[in-house]
Amino acid sequence: MTDAVPGLAADRENAFVAYGLPGKPGTDEFWAAAGTPASVPADGGGWVTLFLWRGSPASIEFESWSEPVPLRRWGDTDCWYAEVRMPARLRVTYRFLTDDAAYADPFNPVGAGGDRSIAATPDAPAQPHWPVIGADVVMPLPLTRLRWTSERLGGRRTVRVHPVGGGGPVVLLLDGDDWLYLHPAMTAFDSAVASGEMPPVTLVFLPSKDREAEFACRPDLWEAIRDELLPLVAESGVPCDPDRLVVAGQSLGGLSAVYAALEFPELVSRVACQSGSFWWTPDAMGLADPFGGPLGGAIAARLRDRGAAELAGLRVAFDVGEHETRMLPHCESVEALASEGGAAVRVSRSPAGHDRAGWRHALLRDVAWVLGAPRGAL
Repeated sequence: MTDAVPGLAADRENAFVAYGLPGKPGTDEFWAAAGTPASVPADGGGWVTLFLWRGSPASIEFESWSEPVPLRRWGDTDCWYAEVRMPARLRVTYRFLTDDAAYADPFNPVGAGGDRSIAATPDAPAQPHWPVIGADVVMPLPLTRLRWTSERLGGRRTVRVHPVGGGGPVVLLLDGDDWLYLHPAMTAFDSAVASGEMPPVTLVFLPSKDREAEFACRPDLWEAIRDELLPLVAESGVPCDPDRLVVAGQSLGGLSAVYAALEFPELVSRVACQSGSFWWTPDAMGLADPFGGPLGGAIAARLRDRGAAELAGLRVAFDVGEHETRMLPHCESVEALASEGGAAVRVSRSPAGHDRAGWRHALLRDVAWVLGAPRGAL
């Protein structure tokens, strides 16, 4: 849980000089220099981070990390602010909420789609290859667009395909629209491959229609991917190797990716899983506390039933946010069982909560690793 720090700056003429902002809040001099979020060390560890908003009352909504934090007004000026305590090592998506809309931070150049921004504490590790893109920038899109009309799943989807470095193993990105329109995965993979830190790949951006239904532990999605989507990609003319398939998924998508590796091992043997929803059981969604069930949920139960020979060909990289306190025990259970069962396993922790901003570097690093890049290449 996050705390605003009321009054830390109260009654000081140059209230925010510690954050590198000269001048009295609300003046032209102040707004000309405004650039936030900005952090200073907090007593007892962690950080106090300043957020600014100009004009009307608002609050800050953080993705999965805390409750909304209301902004305070500086006197009778147009300056609204919050000084927020943050733990060490945190990268978080946020936006400003007003009475009528949600907005990205106009003082932060790091955007995530049209109405979100990303904040990082000074000790959060860098995310190589991910460019700084403002909230008002239109994301580049792959040139190849496939219309997939699925008999098994029903409906039509637009699937984008992008060969990186000439193309190679297919990397199936679940929740593909997020990696197209919120975070520039195409650009990041291009950079990682060009630097030699990852082999050439072919990205397939798969959008979801009903995440809770499609990413549950059911065969429908993976039968449709096997029998319909991958042949469509192979016939598209885009250079690719669908026989060497990597599946990358986050949250429920991570759950589904690991499920596919267990139930469709001839199809999926390489998985990059970030913050997999391993609390999931068939009835968990209807519980008051879905995290309160057996550790590792349905996936852990399946892993206990598998012999070492069945997992010997699986290569899976697990990552979860170090601030996801309720997720960690479920993820740890699945990680341990997969390793004990004979899979090649890599485990890491990102400086984030349950947040795509924290999964970005893990996505590149772990895809590279499951394809055989040496540990530490990214």
